[in-house]
Amino acid sequence: MMFGLSKTTMITPDQALPGRDEELQISPTHVVLGTPLKGPWPEGMKVLYVGMGCFWGSERIFWQLDGVYSTAVGYMGGWTKNPTYEETCTAKTGHFEAVQVVYDPAKVSLDELFAAFWENHDPTTPNRQGGDIGTQYRSAILATDEEQLAAALESKERYQARLDAQGYGPISTQIELASTAGDGRFYYAEEYHQGYLHKNPGGYCNHGFCQVSFA
Repeated sequence: MMFGLSKTTMITPDQALPGRDEELQISPTHVVLGTPLKGPWPEGMKVLYVGMGCFWGSERIFWQLDGVYSTAVGYMGGWTKNPTYEETCTAKTGHFEAVQVVYDPAKVSLDELFAAFWENHDPTTPNRQGGDIGTQYRSAILATDEEQLAAALESKERYQARLDAQGYGPISTQIELASTAGDGRFYYAEEYHQGYLHKNPGGYCNHGFCQVSFA
């Protein structure tokens, strides 16, 4: 999980590994929630993508929230087609470790989702979370519509003000529409990564309340 500082420089599309046409195969059902891992989703559901460092702990934070219908881990924001974990770890795909959050906006608000995001990792450390170093660990919010994007940007401003008041540095989080980040696609990670901390309760996790509350 620990990488050298050379992997903190973002590659360009022409430097990306080529990847492959075949998707990684995973089971169709969420190991905790019992809901589908892939769409189409029930009517009214929305999707948000986040990066908070290692995706094992990030995913667990969101599947525990009321109103979240499904979660999955994967790779996003890069250019290698259907990358593997090993390839992503080289920092030569451009992807970050992403969590796909499928939620019911009638049951959980964007503010609640963003509170879970901001409070449970350090968004002020570019391309790292603790000892996990590299572009795959960058902080990110990728929105799937303009409403989410506007709300994400507004939440960043609010949280930055709270960080400033406590003497913390600037937020480095990548915030944009998912369709404009890398090739715009979410690639599902390997089966053993899905619901990892449910399958491995004592597994590695460096997430939890970091420094300043969102609200």
